[in-house]
Amino acid sequence: MRRTMILVLTALFCFGLSAQAQEAAPVFRLGMIGLDTSHVIAFTKLINDREQEYGCKVVVGYSGGSPDVESSASRVQKYTDQLREEFGLEIVDSIEELCRKVDGVLLESVDGRPHLEQVKPVIAAGRPVFIDKPMAGSLSDVIEIFRLAKASNVPCWSSSSLRFGPGVLGMRNDERIGEVLGCDAFSPCSIEPHHPDLYWYGVHGVEILFTIMGPGCESVQRLQTDGYEFVVGRWKDGRIGTYRGLKSGKKDYGAMVFGSKGIARSGGYEGYGHLVEQIVKFFKTGTIPVPAEETIEIFAFMTAADESKAQGGRPVTLASVIDEARK
Repeated sequence: MRRTMILVLTALFCFGLSAQAQEAAPVFRLGMIGLDTSHVIAFTKLINDREQEYGCKVVVGYSGGSPDVESSASRVQKYTDQLREEFGLEIVDSIEELCRKVDGVLLESVDGRPHLEQVKPVIAAGRPVFIDKPMAGSLSDVIEIFRLAKASNVPCWSSSSLRFGPGVLGMRNDERIGEVLGCDAFSPCSIEPHHPDLYWYGVHGVEILFTIMGPGCESVQRLQTDGYEFVVGRWKDGRIGTYRGLKSGKKDYGAMVFGSKGIARSGGYEGYGHLVEQIVKFFKTGTIPVPAEETIEIFAFMTAADESKAQGGRPVTLASVIDEARK
């Protein structure tokens, strides 16, 4: 009986030490720049959920906002107030002040155009950063952000949440499909006039396409009518991948995948949880889950689609728009 009591007391003591250790473990403090998208509420709710034990916490925000983008101007105050009142975030007046209070940054501004200027003080402060979609408002800005981050050895990446859903990510190694020979991806495709057409929302479907096909696209052709978008990409190994932008009718996310063994439909939107898991892992390890080169190729694909449209649907190489963006 005495031995049993000793074992019980020892277990309780060890459990208490473990709980104290967890309590004493430093929390990785996160700041959010640009409080004008529903993502800031969804991400904060997930990251700050104590039951998840992520070891990260969103603690500071900088409102930002773009007066010439209605979906930003009309929501920034609402989301700023909600983050302050519901989640207890401190709201600061500058990005520089935010960087002094955090260990990592989520750049969330719904407008991609200010991302380059907003990320500069983050890189200068040496803070690792995740940049939400669209990564920037131009291909040249995407390339410049990665150049600055690399020069300062600051981990930096961007992705749509659609990439990490198991029903999309798993298609690369699906036994039903075998080797991926082609992919027809689709997503809603609303357009915002200050951004290249596919950057605003088509990026989700293009990310699905590249997640399944992998990088290596060489040229793009685009066909557009009033209610439809269709982009054909030719990969360097001869494979063909397409993106269909849904502007009318039923809206959904996904792809038909064509393989050496079979044909199957991918999964679609599966929430933000899988992306948030990757974001947290990134901040804890410094490991970037999506290479800069692939993200640059995704934005080159969308930029080339705009150039193809301007040229009446002629093929445009990704190399040509990348070379132009680097000038």
